[in-house]
Amino acid sequence: MGDFVKGLLLHVLTENCYNEYFAKWNFLDGPCFKSSLSKGLGIGIIAGSILVKVPQILKIHSSKSAEGINIYGVYLELFAITANFAYSYVMGFPFSAWGEGTFLAIQTAIIAALVLHYGGATGKAVSFLAVYSAIVAVLISGQTPTKVLWTMQAINVPIIVAAKSIQVITNYRNGSTGQLSAITVLLIFGGSVARIFTSIQETGDNIIIVTYIVSTIANGALMAQLLWYWNADKSKKNKNKKKKRT
Repeated sequence: MGDFVKGLLLHVLTENCYNEYFAKWNFLDGPCFKSSLSKGLGIGIIAGSILVKVPQILKIHSSKSAEGINIYGVYLELFAITANFAYSYVMGFPFSAWGEGTFLAIQTAIIAALVLHYGGATGKAVSFLAVYSAIVAVLISGQTPTKVLWTMQAINVPIIVAAKSIQVITNYRNGSTGQLSAITVLLIFGGSVARIFTSIQETGDNIIIVTYIVSTIANGALMAQLLWYWNADKSKKNKNKKKKRT
């Protein structure tokens, strides 16, 4: 039983930190606290990412509409996610530092396919999923030069800005956030904030750290729009109710 518990703890703790905590009973070790917090956050983010975009997928599916969701913004976001997890995988970074990328990529690809499908292009949706799967297989096969993956990761910064800007502009023009899921946007924003810390702790890779900082700012802009249009919609509904009463 003791070995089983130790095995579980070593998924979060390093061998050194396990010894500090449970052999020396030193729970005030600074480096171990940061390392353990980073691992714990990473595992939490990965667990949350399994379902993070499911509310968005269900919202599109139930309404049979992808109104307000810009397909080009989705494509760019998918590129950024794919570049990040492919680069991290090939570089051998801990799974806790990037694992959510695999689940986010799958869900974002499904969203792109749904946008195409409900836009009347079911054939394109099927082709898109097939081509995307093939591209991912090549990127993580070990045959893609590291320089190419690094370049893809490096251009993530402007791509993330472009992807979120496209959606922000679409929301502004529509005067609404359309079929965007508030739960999904909130969870992604929280995850990107936490990833700044875990990236510093577990990778030390400046390009990944900068990517998450930019991602947090961009996701924060979408969060602000959700709150703004949410309040605006409530005001419109209240005004309409007053007019009906009079």
